[in-house]
Amino acid sequence: MRIAVLPGDGIGPEITAPTLELLARLGDFEVTEHPFGGASIDAHGTALTDETLAACRDSDAVLLAAVGGPRWDTTDPSRPRPEQGLLGLRKALGLYANLRPVRALDALLEASPLRREVVEGTDMLIVRELTGGIYFGEKTRTAEAASDLCTYSVPEIERIARTAFGAARSKVTSVDKANVLETSRLWREVVGRVHAEEFPHIELEHALVDSTAMKLITAPRHFDTILTENMFGDILSDEASVVTGSLGLLPSASIGNPEPAAAGRRAPGLFEPVHGSAPDIAGQGIANPLAMFLSAALMLRHGLGWESEAAAVESAVDAALRDGLRTRDLGGTASTAEATQAVLAHLDKEQT
Repeated sequence: MRIAVLPGDGIGPEITAPTLELLARLGDFEVTEHPFGGASIDAHGTALTDETLAACRDSDAVLLAAVGGPRWDTTDPSRPRPEQGLLGLRKALGLYANLRPVRALDALLEASPLRREVVEGTDMLIVRELTGGIYFGEKTRTAEAASDLCTYSVPEIERIARTAFGAARSKVTSVDKANVLETSRLWREVVGRVHAEEFPHIELEHALVDSTAMKLITAPRHFDTILTENMFGDILSDEASVVTGSLGLLPSASIGNPEPAAAGRRAPGLFEPVHGSAPDIAGQGIANPLAMFLSAALMLRHGLGWESEAAAVESAVDAALRDGLRTRDLGGTASTAEATQAVLAHLDKEQT
């Protein structure tokens, strides 16, 4: 299996190295590392080079750590930004569905700023449309004004709706702003039709994004699968991190269709932690690697079809947390290396 690894920026390289150590315990992977994001801008003047894109296309999966940082922040539209590489990679690989599981772990219920009785038992999946909407619409900028066009087509909505209904256990909450936006009215109509015609056994509820944002905090157990468009999904999935207590625990998988990456092969998925590059703690050896480990587990499951290995990684993370592992973002003192060794010890037990 070939894995293209993009360490990226900030703490990215620090959480990439232990993740590759973890993967080496599970199989024989052909791993290649490539510059991406700010690191690529510094080296090549662009966040995503043709060579890196080609390597990603030719892989079975892509594992990304983190991109961005104040070093590359700019309001100048003519200057490259690290996030452009991420958007470009998603678009080029046809990765239209972002899956973000959010699960409240018993061992970490006290780490959440929400009351235990509110978060306990939460287990949801956020399905975010990833290649349409305002992030990819036509953009204009003058000295006096700017605009970003939000556009969705029926086929784009149909395919992401099918992904959400196919992943749901019992209910899909489709989130929009249909009381204001025309794109949301189309979204609501198409999702309703796909439900009626193809998934009538799954419950469907429509909800506005503002009320959903409130309910995520006040009643997170209400949700099974949340389906929403690109920008709303970006915001809601980060908000949902308070359920687990830290962004350092949330993985994601970006999957799609599409065009073969090479003869007879499908384009790979992209797997990455939800958190950012955390430049304020980069180089200190205290970054939480757990979301990266869990992203690797999603890669094993959704990208490579290695279900038992994915479950072993998730079980090892859960066991380490039950045994008291706490990194600084979780209120503890464990370093990146100590967190890694705690998880690897449990993984070794799983493998024997």
